[in-house]
Amino acid sequence: MTSFEKKSVTVRVPATTANLGPGYDVLGMALDIWQEVTVERADEFSMTTSGEGEGQVPTDKTNLILKGIERAFLMAGKDVPPLKVTVVSQIPFMRGMGSSSAGLVAGLLAGLALTGHELAVEGEEALLQAAAEIEGHPDNVSPAIYGGLQMGLHTGERWYTHRIKVPERLQCVLFVPDEPKKGGTAQNRSLLKPEISRTDAVFNLQRLAFLVSCFETNQLGNLKYAMDDKLHQPQRGVVMPHVFQVMKAANDAGALGSYLSGAGPAVMAFVEGRGVQLQQKTQRPEERIAKAMVDAAALIGCKGRAFITYPSHNGAHIVKCEPPISSEVLQRFSPYRAGVNI
Repeated sequence: MTSFEKKSVTVRVPATTANLGPGYDVLGMALDIWQEVTVERADEFSMTTSGEGEGQVPTDKTNLILKGIERAFLMAGKDVPPLKVTVVSQIPFMRGMGSSSAGLVAGLLAGLALTGHELAVEGEEALLQAAAEIEGHPDNVSPAIYGGLQMGLHTGERWYTHRIKVPERLQCVLFVPDEPKKGGTAQNRSLLKPEISRTDAVFNLQRLAFLVSCFETNQLGNLKYAMDDKLHQPQRGVVMPHVFQVMKAANDAGALGSYLSGAGPAVMAFVEGRGVQLQQKTQRPEERIAKAMVDAAALIGCKGRAFITYPSHNGAHIVKCEPPISSEVLQRFSPYRAGVNI
């Protein structure tokens, strides 16, 4: 090992919600739901998972954490050694909450830390380029890396992403079906039309512009006009009949707006106000909306649960590593955990 390489590293990456209605393959937002991955050099390969996805997530080379690690070592010009990988996840697997992007980014970040390889950031955003190249689009990987609400595009040469302001009083309520989406994201994309009409394109452009304006100007009351879509939700709703039932229930219960999260099957609703646990339940709009979403899905035989969370301003980060980055003459404190050296 060189002085820059690490024996072990622990990274955290947030869940993400993509599209936000009209922003298909453009918008994505980080959520305060996390996956923690520890990667250690070992005598032989092993991988264990716990929490969400336990027993469902593959532990062979098809796992995106391992693909991310492999790509990081390739970028560093080094062979991948035997590794012990331990995953603890709060992110539901294959539910439209960015579990694949979280795994990919975790693997890239952990692999780069283990190799001691540094990437260009300013003017290149090399980590974003690597993640988006593998994923094929930036809407999940960019908020997974940078946090917040991100808007991405490709110039024909490289990916760019830009942070959009997120109002502090925004809450997120997700209905998460017990059953994962069938066929994965790739099969769900096959449901979409290869061509769209000018009318549908204008419809989405209007609402995407209005949606960004609502966030930037803190006009959350207008979100209900901004979250409709004609490019992907109607098509995906055909094979996920709970989607529009749950969205209507959330909106009728007082949500600011709702949409299919990513390729589904999770449905997201935005709620105004930060819930206070000492409030009476009848005064907590997020709980009322969560119950309405779960009940509406149950009426058509779709069982699931509700998650109440918040947007995360933070993206992927290193929690700890060995040897540590800090030294006797340089103490580096984590911006994510108060008073913790890394």
